[in-house]
Amino acid sequence: MDQNTTHKSGFIAVIGRPNVGKSTLINTLIGEKIAIMSDKPQTTRNRILCILTQPDAQIVFLDTPGIHKPRHKLGEYMVKSAENTLKEVDAILFVVDATQELGPGELYILERLQATSKPVILVVNKIDLINKEESLPIISRYAEHYPFAGVVPIAAKKEINLDALLTEVKKYIPEGPQYYPEDMITDQPERLIVAELVREKILQLTHDEVPHAIAVETDEMKTRDNGDTYIRATIYVERDSQKGIIIGAKGAMLKEIGALSRTDIEGLLGTKVYLDLWVKVKKDWRDRDSVLHQFGFGGDN
Repeated sequence: MDQNTTHKSGFIAVIGRPNVGKSTLINTLIGEKIAIMSDKPQTTRNRILCILTQPDAQIVFLDTPGIHKPRHKLGEYMVKSAENTLKEVDAILFVVDATQELGPGELYILERLQATSKPVILVVNKIDLINKEESLPIISRYAEHYPFAGVVPIAAKKEINLDALLTEVKKYIPEGPQYYPEDMITDQPERLIVAELVREKILQLTHDEVPHAIAVETDEMKTRDNGDTYIRATIYVERDSQKGIIIGAKGAMLKEIGALSRTDIEGLLGTKVYLDLWVKVKKDWRDRDSVLHQFGFGGDN
């Protein structure tokens, strides 16, 4: 890097309603699959730190749990975590879906943003799915509700306009050294990412209330003598009926969850993986503080 060039380092929160493409955006920017993706609301439960290192800047993205009206203690934790994140960052990306009308979910977030003094950049995602002339009215509708520091239309999946987004982000982060090593892309332990990848497959394969009643823990992870990785993980559900759905007829659903998860985990670890999945019932765990704590929710976050 040129001696006269200043280096910037900063933290950016990524917020938005479920399904607008926050995780897709982060994964595309980082170039690795860290944040899990699903069309189900409230997919992200933990504040996941993703690190993008470039010659002139290191940008740390916080993929926050979706801000929504909570219906149980887990929901309350997720919203609290997201709102705390907004206080700690240098700027906020508010990601919206160009194909969706501005609705109650967006208004709820805009209301929450009134409490922050941080610069908020409006990121209009999925612009590849609309006509060009439709984007201006969308931006105008949002601008009526909030004084955004900047607006960037993008298509995360197609990698359209992401350079412009990063240029905009860099305006709002301070000068500073690299906080993390160059090759580090997340602060999350591999065990947690493995559990999240398994949970992602369950979200994709199941319906109704089942996805939200799921928690996954990695119980054991070890390298065998031949270089393969052995992983034992437990899928927790709230009711026996959900356990039956996850296992499926003759174990078919569990087998499919395992096969799809293994492919992603092998990509993450770069080794052959033996994945041993178990399913257990923990009644109404989403409303039990002790269990939420065991699963890493709550505490000081």
